[in-house]
Amino acid sequence: MLAYHRVAVELRKASSVAVCAHVKPDGDAIGSVLGLTLALRDAGIAAVPTLADAEKPPGSYEFMPGYGLFVPAAELEPPQVFVALDTPGPDRLGVAAELAKSAETLVAIDHHPDNSGFGTVNLTDPAAAATGLMVWRLLKALDQPPSPEVALCCWVALVTDTGRFAYSNTSPDALRDAADMLEAGVDAAEAHHQLYESRTAAAMALETRVLSRLTLANDGRVAYAWVDDSDYPETGARPWETEHLVDAVRALEGIDVALLLRVHPEGVRVNLRAKTGHDVSAVARRWGGGGHVAAAGFNHPGGLEAVLAELLPNLPGGDRA
Repeated sequence: MLAYHRVAVELRKASSVAVCAHVKPDGDAIGSVLGLTLALRDAGIAAVPTLADAEKPPGSYEFMPGYGLFVPAAELEPPQVFVALDTPGPDRLGVAAELAKSAETLVAIDHHPDNSGFGTVNLTDPAAAATGLMVWRLLKALDQPPSPEVALCCWVALVTDTGRFAYSNTSPDALRDAADMLEAGVDAAEAHHQLYESRTAAAMALETRVLSRLTLANDGRVAYAWVDDSDYPETGARPWETEHLVDAVRALEGIDVALLLRVHPEGVRVNLRAKTGHDVSAVARRWGGGGHVAAAGFNHPGGLEAVLAELLPNLPGGDRA
């Protein structure tokens, strides 16, 4: 707990704090940023959430407390403390990287096993199920009782990064903390409704289209599908509505690894999910990416066929795996 207390000391004495997560933020990134921001504000610490991307945060998280507080990084003055959450390296801070460099103190809080320790102060725990869980535990070091709003933000972070408590990172400690979040005021049924039962018809049309492209490779051990930029105007879906599509591919029985490939004019974003213990983070690192053993990603400058030709041999059933 010494590392938690060191972070708490830095935050307690800060005159201004900017809180940010990685580019293309997911539920853990948004939840941990908003949870920490609201907790710091409750403690009387001037904190503002910002983004590593120039665009707005995913609309699927608009229901979360504090969503409207985000300020673009370009509009912020250098803070005394910049907190990088759920971010393994400074390259993942995107447009907020310069703001992080300008801060007197850079605090990095993360659960990625490949975190580079890039902060002035580092709090890393690869065993934590979510970075939002680390934020939850930081509240004790801050001596700050959690509000229902903070608890909800941390709950969203935890439930999304554990796959609704179904992934292998769902530890007994994570479930104990989840129970504490419920006691702090989280309505689990309402959170589930907002996260998983409020999809637009356009998003479901996009999923139908993507799953129609479902392809098996490597003797049935790998499944992949893809989405390209033309799919958005043709279905009416927004780009952020692809976030959970890889999990739809992952649901296929009998596979070891699922892939979702998002094709853009500048290249392909590859999302990998493992089902049977294959370390997809090691695969992603070969192309400059990273992540967790069971969930990782990377960017590739080539087209769809070029990516698959390079990637599939390195996955289960491939000749280089």
